[in-house]
Amino acid sequence: MDYYNYHRRKSSIVQIGNTPLGGEYPVRIQSMTNTSTLDTAASVDQCIRIIQAGADYVRLTAQGVREAENLGEIKRELIARGYTTPLVADIHFNPKAADAAAYTVDKVRINPGNFVDSARTFKQLSYTDEEYTAELQKLKERFIPFLNICKEQHTAIRLGVNHGSLSDRIMSRYGDTPEGMVESCMEFLRICRSENFDNVVISIKASNTVVMVRTVRLLIETMESEGMNYPLHLGVTEAGDGEDGRIKSAVGIGTLLADGIGDTIRVSLSEAPEAEIPVACKLVNYITARTGHKPITTPDVSLEQMAARERESCNCIGGNQQPVVIAEGVPQTGTRADFYYTHDRTVGGDIRSIVDFAHYHGENNSYPLFQMHELSALKSTPATVRFLQADTADLSQEIIGELSQESGIVLILSSRHTNPVGDLRAALARLTAANCKLPVVFMAEYEEKESEDLQVKAGADFGPFLLDNLIDGIFLRNNGNISSQRLTDYMFTILQAARKRFSKTEYISCPSCGRTMFDLQTTIARVKAATSHLTGLKIGIMGCIVNGPGEMADADYGYVGAGRDKVSLYKGKECIEKNIPEEMAIEKLIALIKAHGDWSDPS
Repeated sequence: MDYYNYHRRKSSIVQIGNTPLGGEYPVRIQSMTNTSTLDTAASVDQCIRIIQAGADYVRLTAQGVREAENLGEIKRELIARGYTTPLVADIHFNPKAADAAAYTVDKVRINPGNFVDSARTFKQLSYTDEEYTAELQKLKERFIPFLNICKEQHTAIRLGVNHGSLSDRIMSRYGDTPEGMVESCMEFLRICRSENFDNVVISIKASNTVVMVRTVRLLIETMESEGMNYPLHLGVTEAGDGEDGRIKSAVGIGTLLADGIGDTIRVSLSEAPEAEIPVACKLVNYITARTGHKPITTPDVSLEQMAARERESCNCIGGNQQPVVIAEGVPQTGTRADFYYTHDRTVGGDIRSIVDFAHYHGENNSYPLFQMHELSALKSTPATVRFLQADTADLSQEIIGELSQESGIVLILSSRHTNPVGDLRAALARLTAANCKLPVVFMAEYEEKESEDLQVKAGADFGPFLLDNLIDGIFLRNNGNISSQRLTDYMFTILQAARKRFSKTEYISCPSCGRTMFDLQTTIARVKAATSHLTGLKIGIMGCIVNGPGEMADADYGYVGAGRDKVSLYKGKECIEKNIPEEMAIEKLIALIKAHGDWSDPS
């Protein structure tokens, strides 16, 4: 892959109903219903809302054969009402349901973690090589009949690997790793190839954006090493709702889209399914607009080399310290940035102010900002930290050579290129090649009037640099009607989405589907109202058990649908209490958090 010049990864073409995927076709958009698949009328109505919002595919859950067969009724009613958008069945634990669905819909999603293997129990299993091979033979014997139905019916397949539902078999041999996730997928892909079945799409998802990006890249490398180029479905599972869900999705999906990876995406929000579509469209349109940009040249430097670039520590910036946040203006009520660019005056007190060099007088907690034409003044000005603002185009080899001889300077770097991600990566590659040790803050500027537009673009632009450990801070500016405090909040949310800095409670909440055991949106609101002051704590909110314990393995506590209006509570992977009436679950969750010493009263 070319990490500097944007172009789509070339994948094979998969025929999904009347809407092909992969190759030169556009990046497709999809969502999933949250109605009961046995409720034909409600499912049809929701499918239509999703389609009218702009979806290319609609997915519905099919827990059993009855639901799978009723997908045919839903499809017939949609066609009767003039809608021919391909339908996708979502299958977990039930190969018979997958077989039935293959006769009725255009694509069937199966989960390699539970198609043949038993439900995940976190048990450590021990296999000899012969026993492990026998398990793979069982998988093959059950999977091939399903492939044969799909061949006969011209039904596509998605192999949907989830970090939260790897089998105990895979976990025992490979651990909870990207390598395990990739192998879970490759076992099935190798069978597809041996059976000459190429109508297959792959997804490999996680709620942790670092794991998600690393695993997808590893999957591509593995496929290429075995001569495969299947198309990819991208998504961040359990992204959440509101600002958090949009930014987390943009950070994870946007990073891969910027690399040219991805043939279809789903933004998984804990909201009405049709709300996902505009977010996905904005993200895809923003990235794909880079097609055909002015070529970017760069030294032969890898992302790994850039990540390993030695950066000096300047005050709290650089070195091995967490990325900082620089905001424009003065502090308001809410989360406080690390530095404030105040142009011509010092705020005073314990606020770190960055002021233009012309207005710098050496006050305490004040730091000068220089422009490129003030480079000589920068070299002669004493200060504990000096900031230099530059565009990537300013960083000629001569300038980089000069900067490489300096210390105590933080470079605030921006890009005016159509492809800012590739352009800034190229600038960082030049700094790396010259052994320049200055820490770098990425400054991104926008002109957005709508919060959602800014959240999507900023998440997609900052994400690649944070996930790959390339920068030491972020600075978000916007010429619009969004307050400076909201911009500060977005920056901290971006850092948290990239797993770089935790400043608030993190909620790992799934998008609702037909398996959800309670009103997910109302439940999330109630859990947040009770726990949002617990900064740094991670709480999983899952509508059902399918991905619950697995995706919550990274969470401190879990709130999982166990039955209709029943909830089970988890501490990490361990279920502490089962089948609690929903009206008592929040109180019980608080008691559980208190019992483990993680509770503090709201200030």
